[in-house]
Amino acid sequence: MAVDRDHVLRSAAALLTRKSTATMDEVAKAAGISRATLHRHFAGRDALVRALESLGIAECETAVDAARLDEGAASDAVRRLVREIEPAAGLLAFLYTENQLFEGEEQNEGWARLDARISGLFRRGQQDGEFRIDLTPAWFTEALFGLLASAVWMVQSGKGAPKDFHHMTVELFLGGVLRPSARPREES
Repeated sequence: MAVDRDHVLRSAAALLTRKSTATMDEVAKAAGISRATLHRHFAGRDALVRALESLGIAECETAVDAARLDEGAASDAVRRLVREIEPAAGLLAFLYTENQLFEGEEQNEGWARLDARISGLFRRGQQDGEFRIDLTPAWFTEALFGLLASAVWMVQSGKGAPKDFHHMTVELFLGGVLRPSARPREES
């Protein structure tokens, strides 16, 4: 019987986004294969996580493409980005906790590509006068990834409704990045 690698990865992603400490036995069971079969495809947890990283990057790049980051107001592009990336957000939340993916020379260049594209959106929003200029585009990018991960954990824990994921994420994020309107200063 041929093993569908994509099915195994998606099964592992679904499990690990709910239970990041799942064992390889649990991953094999979720995929409907034996542990030996899983190990023939992925030598260990690190190999599986690296394959999930590639899947996550590919899904994020697809979402970034679909969000059309160069079109319209930057805040509208953020709204599109969150909507497009939401299906991959659980996998991103899991990957976000896997520190070995972001350390050393073996870091996947896909993260740098994603960071550059998303930071470019924030830079454009700053140049257009829409976003704050006292924080860097890199800071906005990391904050967005962190907020997406937090939103996933809220939904998975039952503290937030799945239907609120987009609205709550976008509103909280944009509430922090939009340039504040000019307010009259209080006299002291």
